[in-house]
Amino acid sequence: MKMIVKGRHMEITPAIREYAEEKIGRTAKILDHMIMSAEVELQVEKNPSIQNGHVAEVTVYTKGHVIRAREASSDMYAAIDLVSEKLERQVRKYKTKIIDRHTKAAPIAEITAALSEEPEREPEIVKTKVLEVKPMSAEEAILQLELLGHDFFVFSSAETEEINVLYRRTDGDYGLIEPR
Repeated sequence: MKMIVKGRHMEITPAIREYAEEKIGRTAKILDHMIMSAEVELQVEKNPSIQNGHVAEVTVYTKGHVIRAREASSDMYAAIDLVSEKLERQVRKYKTKIIDRHTKAAPIAEITAALSEEPEREPEIVKTKVLEVKPMSAEEAILQLELLGHDFFVFSSAETEEINVLYRRTDGDYGLIEPR
């Protein structure tokens, strides 16, 4: 497996590189031959008001899927530990779904319980909303998103008449998802 460790706003020391490769590599062994590559991005937020300014983000490219995890802490080693734990949970969940799809013998909950020490509860849909999608520009959608105080907003683009999703990014900017 090819693993890239890179830094943003920081120099990657050999000790941090080795630690990240060891922790993420251990998690990657769960999927064995299914992983094509992994990218570890470590960054330090320069804003002094951010308490957990050390951020570790891992993107794992498998055959057909991408698994991403991001965690922040006040220490880079702690951030790597946190993101490794989160990635391991996601990788185990992904592997159980792949196993369940191929075997169709045991439900996901049984496989999850067998793979991990503490079985996790499967997420479920607890609320359904019906919304009236109105045609509007992206600027109007941003205003509506801010007025509602949500992290995302679904709207019909006035230009293309397609359903779009506007979302707030962690850096404070906005992202727009448009269908093909």
